[in-house]
Amino acid sequence: MTAADFDFANATGRTLTGVLESGQGPVRAWAVFAHCFTCDKTSLAATRVSRALADRGIGVLRFDFTGLGESEGQFGAGLSGDVQDVVCAARAMAAAGMEPRLLVGHSFGGAAVLAAAHALETIRAVAVIGTPFDAEHVLTHVGSTLEGLASGRRVPVSIAGRDFELGADFVEDIRSHNQQARIAGLGRALLVLHSPTDDIVSIDNASGIFQAARHPKSFVSLDHADHLLTRRADADYAAGVIAAWADRYLGAAEAAGTDLAPPLHGLRVEETGGGKFQVRITTPSGAFFADEPSSVGGLGTGPTPYDLLGAALGACTAMTCRLYADRKGWPLERIVVEVDHVAKTSSEPDQFTRRIGFTGALDDVQRSRLFEIADRCPVHRTLTESATVSTGLLIDSQPDAGAPDNPEDHLLRMQDLCKDDFKGVHP
Repeated sequence: MTAADFDFANATGRTLTGVLESGQGPVRAWAVFAHCFTCDKTSLAATRVSRALADRGIGVLRFDFTGLGESEGQFGAGLSGDVQDVVCAARAMAAAGMEPRLLVGHSFGGAAVLAAAHALETIRAVAVIGTPFDAEHVLTHVGSTLEGLASGRRVPVSIAGRDFELGADFVEDIRSHNQQARIAGLGRALLVLHSPTDDIVSIDNASGIFQAARHPKSFVSLDHADHLLTRRADADYAAGVIAAWADRYLGAAEAAGTDLAPPLHGLRVEETGGGKFQVRITTPSGAFFADEPSSVGGLGTGPTPYDLLGAALGACTAMTCRLYADRKGWPLERIVVEVDHVAKTSSEPDQFTRRIGFTGALDDVQRSRLFEIADRCPVHRTLTESATVSTGLLIDSQPDAGAPDNPEDHLLRMQDLCKDDFKGVHP
């Protein structure tokens, strides 16, 4: 599981904060999750459903609506403001190369995604959880405090133990929305998930949404779940249902690309569809992401190519020094290597700066010798001497059938490059 910050601007230019969740495999499709009224992106439902969807190959942006959580602006623009925030979130994702095809909304966030879908042509499916049929349902949580307020005036309101300021404009906006007509004209596949024991938004609301919607539509009962999905099992179940149901409408199988077995030798790098640069690196022993930082258009979900090159230098340095010290019988307890990289200029080559820390009862002669050995590690010599790269066509995305590398080659090369120093030292 990886999570990356994703901030974007709302319709008024305020910064809204979000988190992109993605799993370890390729992202089959992208989604936007809209949280419940007065909640934020850290709510149990938002977090657990988003992460469970990500585990199933659907990357999710969960974000704070205007004026909530870490987002800028003033809360209380009504349903219209939430709808605009969802639309801005989806468009920002599309601009970053992660065009969403699924909207998921919880409670009042469900009302927002039902409305926002009309403004987003790429959305193919909408899933709502514990969602009110009529936007005015939310007014039952503010009582009569806002009735009769003069235009422009805002008063304190306590909702679910939290204090907010709302005004007459909030009430006017809520009452201006015809959700029934929107649901009837949704034009996308719709999944309604609701608990029959929901004591915040009754099951009658799910019935209203389902009856107003046209096919394709589906309903799933979240038996024994509470409104906020505080039990992890309920959130995981909802996510599993959404992911399985959405496959039919998102073209997820096609988006997943190849489903190759791990390579027997070497490694494989393939685009995930997550952002502009995210790739998945698969080796015989495991897989991980590489990416670019958000400052240059990436998602920041993994090391950059030069991070990986620096990691190779650091890892090889530590392994070579460990091998040498163990063969010598020196009391080296631990090795820490830090590597920085500065890109080349017109007059200077690339510069790798390596700092090595040795802990243990080593004397000055032993430490000095280990520094010398570090300069003889295979990756160091590859970087400072010479290497060639041959490029060919990968036929049908299948691994090269050439001779596999010997798993012991790296160890043998470390020994060979330091053979004068290992002479006479018994394994």
